[in-house]
Amino acid sequence: MKKFIACMLMSAVVCGAFASCGDKNESSKQEATTEASSEATTEAVSAEAITEAPSAISAEDLDLEDTVVAQSGDAYLAIVDGQWWIQYWGGEDPTKDYLTYNAGVPTITGNGDYTVSVTADTKGFRYDTTGSPDDQYVPSGLQFVAVMIKDGETKFPGAVITVNSVVVDGKELTLDGKAYTSSDDGQETRANLYNQWVSKDNIPKDARSADGKLYEGEGDAAAPAGFIGGYSPQSVNPDDFADGWTNVEVNFTVSGIAE
Repeated sequence: MKKFIACMLMSAVVCGAFASCGDKNESSKQEATTEASSEATTEAVSAEAITEAPSAISAEDLDLEDTVVAQSGDAYLAIVDGQWWIQYWGGEDPTKDYLTYNAGVPTITGNGDYTVSVTADTKGFRYDTTGSPDDQYVPSGLQFVAVMIKDGETKFPGAVITVNSVVVDGKELTLDGKAYTSSDDGQETRANLYNQWVSKDNIPKDARSADGKLYEGEGDAAAPAGFIGGYSPQSVNPDDFADGWTNVEVNFTVSGIAE
């Protein structure tokens, strides 16, 4: 069944949640985001059920593409559209991972080059978002995007993700700064490409890159650690996603894995 009304209601609830975040740290904002997304989903589904009749086509009648769920040691592209509706977080939650069909999720086997990707050009995505495998919904806007390695901090300690290019619908984007490598939970390794809750002033002290650590020295109140410039948690410009997007891929190199 169609989900447009769900998207609009979800956007309104999430915007309210972000407005109340203030100066909370990144972890608090992520928790608020999760709660807001959950509330929005519940309200949107309820309104949708009242206003629309069930689709005459069932998923069992369609030959949908395979869903892709990242396993331990796999890399994937975490991404959220401007309405906080179209998402991919490794494919484990079918209620929000609409981009799980044909997602590019490589297994990290050692140092080398890899590509992660998502696509909205699938029958499964179209069916989940519009109720028909033939009606195309086009995501637009961007709230978050990052390259992630599931369980990377324990499977590949010290691994570094170097982003080489970001391609949207066949066009390579111009990046504003280089992505660094870090982890917000001590489990998944990530390279933020657009994280609006992190600025250059609060990049985590354990951030690393192919050039080494991003901070020189441990640092204290009297002598702060020196920051190695050129790195950013927002190297992707969300304006490049504003008019809609269908295919997003990120090419990157993994280094630092002991062999």
